[in-house]
Amino acid sequence: MHHSFPSIRTTGLVALMLAPLLGGCTSLAVGAGATVGTAVAQERSVGHAVDDVKISTQIHYHWLRHDKRLLTKVDLEVHEGVVVLTGTVATPEERVDVVRLAWQADGIRELINEIEVADTSGIGDWTRDGWITTQLTTRLLFDREVLSVNYSAETVNGVVYLMGIAQDGPELIRVTEHARNVPYVRRIVSHVRLKSDPRRTS
Repeated sequence: MHHSFPSIRTTGLVALMLAPLLGGCTSLAVGAGATVGTAVAQERSVGHAVDDVKISTQIHYHWLRHDKRLLTKVDLEVHEGVVVLTGTVATPEERVDVVRLAWQADGIRELINEIEVADTSGIGDWTRDGWITTQLTTRLLFDREVLSVNYSAETVNGVVYLMGIAQDGPELIRVTEHARNVPYVRRIVSHVRLKSDPRRTS
């Protein structure tokens, strides 16, 4: 699946605009080559453009704190709160980290993960993991009591990693139960936060 969104480029002017919004995060993220956006050639409001810049800067900040090498492996585009991740990482675990950290940014409406994994040794497990993730994603999509766009799932060796934002406790319970009921799932690790929770920064 290919998504064509306008690329976001770095500008010092927008970085200065973001300073009061992001506090100490801005200087670190921009210094690491974070991307920020402009609204000049895009059919969207300045407000949306600034929000997208804020999301992009926060994600780069979290990646930088975790492992600065992620900035060279993963590309990021944001359009009206929709985040698209592309690139190649070494292992499935590394992809989990990239997505988990991205969800820590405020204002994300949806996250589309198109990151590829270079090391797919043990192709049998890799195929089963993909099947588990697809089954869970489908179950969430058809559950009218779950806002499925707020979630990402990754499976590594039968361990399901849930990431995203739950509207409330009951919704999170439903999502967890869906994951538990998919065949071959060995364990569930949740990095989901409740909508009302403060942002995690680690």
